[in-house]
Amino acid sequence: MNSQIKKGLGRGLSSLIGETKVESRTNKLSLSDIIPNKFQPRKNFDEENLIDLTNSIKERGVIQPIIVRKSSSDLSKYEIIAGERRWLAARRANLHEIPVVVTEADDLKSLEFAIVENVQRHDLNPLEEAEGYKRLIDDFSYDQEKVSRFIGKSRSYITNSLRLLNLPLEVLRFVKEKKISAGHAKILVGLDNAEFIANKIIEKKLSVRQAENFVKIFKKKKKNFSYKDANIKNLEETISAKTGLSVSIKNTKKNKGTIIFSYHDLDQLNKIIEIIKKNY
Repeated sequence: MNSQIKKGLGRGLSSLIGETKVESRTNKLSLSDIIPNKFQPRKNFDEENLIDLTNSIKERGVIQPIIVRKSSSDLSKYEIIAGERRWLAARRANLHEIPVVVTEADDLKSLEFAIVENVQRHDLNPLEEAEGYKRLIDDFSYDQEKVSRFIGKSRSYITNSLRLLNLPLEVLRFVKEKKISAGHAKILVGLDNAEFIANKIIEKKLSVRQAENFVKIFKKKKKNFSYKDANIKNLEETISAKTGLSVSIKNTKKNKGTIIFSYHDLDQLNKIIEIIKKNY
């Protein structure tokens, strides 16, 4: 395979191509002789991007070849391994032929090709991208380091992408429906109240920066609010009932702290003083 084709395929696909038997030159096939990949993991193609690609192909043709293999179900056809979007756009542009790279790949390798191509796309939904990485790890024994090398992204990028999948299902649905962005979703990862915050982001139409500040304020309030021990609470109520005053006891883990008697007028203050004088 010449270096120009290999470069155009992207790091992951060119690596996979190197692992399979491939014809040494780029061929052209009739669009009618090509069928979609039955293992295509991406079911929906963005209509706006497909229109843009169709217009580009009308102007310039298909520059980057698609990858195909001989169909096992119909020997007269070739099955797409990677490049279904270009094939769809070429049909819309009323082309008759498309450049192809023919390779040998079994069903498992065909699926791997399709996943790697999808996660290299720039217009991919962030959840589809994360799901693609997860499939490479779960189904093809990749580790995060290998995914990082294949896709050309940093290890931390892959890790953070995978963390999105830990979000509650309702929050994941918001991302898929574009009610919140991937930037919003990254803020919500690891939060116990992710769904609540997500709803607030949608309700208040918060930007990513505003959402970050909202989460910081929420965390601060939560940190400052602590549940009082039941025994301390009971003691406060007992003293309050006997004195008729508002009482607050703050007790640390080392059993150190303060007792606060609140008074609202001079009579209540005198009452506190009298109680202390009488008993001490």
